[in-house]
Amino acid sequence: MNASVLRVEDLRVYYETEAGAVKAVDGVSFALGAAERLGLVGESGCGKSTLALTLMRLLKHPGRIVGGRILLNGLDLAALSRDEMRKVRLNQISLIPQGAMNSLNPVMRVRDQILDGMGAHHRNMPRQALEDRVYETLQLVGLNREVASMYPHELSGGMKQRVCTAIAISLRPKVIIADEPTSALDVVVQRQVLETIARLHEELGAAVILIGHDMGVMAQFADRLAVMYAGRLVEVGQVREIFRQPLHPYTRLLISSVPLMAGKGVFTGIPGLTPSLLNVPAGCIFHPRCPDAQDHCHERVPDLVHVGSDRWVACQQYEVAR
Repeated sequence: MNASVLRVEDLRVYYETEAGAVKAVDGVSFALGAAERLGLVGESGCGKSTLALTLMRLLKHPGRIVGGRILLNGLDLAALSRDEMRKVRLNQISLIPQGAMNSLNPVMRVRDQILDGMGAHHRNMPRQALEDRVYETLQLVGLNREVASMYPHELSGGMKQRVCTAIAISLRPKVIIADEPTSALDVVVQRQVLETIARLHEELGAAVILIGHDMGVMAQFADRLAVMYAGRLVEVGQVREIFRQPLHPYTRLLISSVPLMAGKGVFTGIPGLTPSLLNVPAGCIFHPRCPDAQDHCHERVPDLVHVGSDRWVACQQYEVAR
């Protein structure tokens, strides 16, 4: 893998409630190579979006970073003040948010929404130069310059998502986090949006973290895959190797839940329900739903261990085998 542009080390993010701490991200560590495409996948509620917001330092109360480091080119984002982080956000690391309609200001034209972030970082740049950059950015995401004068309600769902993408890349950051950018879009528009992100990845040379729950999309887009369950990573590796031979039982069940043309009308789900992050089960967090669970799986939490070239898994059987 190329030199890491982003390293996350033992990151812990909790939501403090009257009932106790909800451990949304609990000891997550991974590295993102320069110009790499990393897929972060897991069921709803596993902590993916919390992780994305934390990387951007956009987490709101009652969420807080309890421990760990977020190193962007050696700079620890978790230790920055709010003002210091504003200079980094959008400029070096940016977010394509989930739900484009909720992310765009309904009473501002597209041009002004893109200019808002650009102008905050380039206060001395002439207005005309900024507007030229707006048109250039819209073209990069496949939109005509006329879109700059439109309001969000005048755009289709796919166009709104492209505008959000344009905002995210307006300052040409080195890390782009795309948090389920194709949710609520039809399959044709989903493909167009993903192709746009893939093309931007190539043209800008940026590293991309694609967050989602669709293993089929991850297979097409990602170079590497990180599988998340109940606030923790359970498997990390090259996407082709993981699909060829998934090591963690949860990963295997996720892959088997992808519908196949040969089995038209047959759907395979994962038995049981995701645990409450307020009160996770003792031992391996997946053991209540795991078809391979043994008695010792109830006793201790398995570490994410290295089991091969760029392959990591958190499962008791691989700790023993190692």
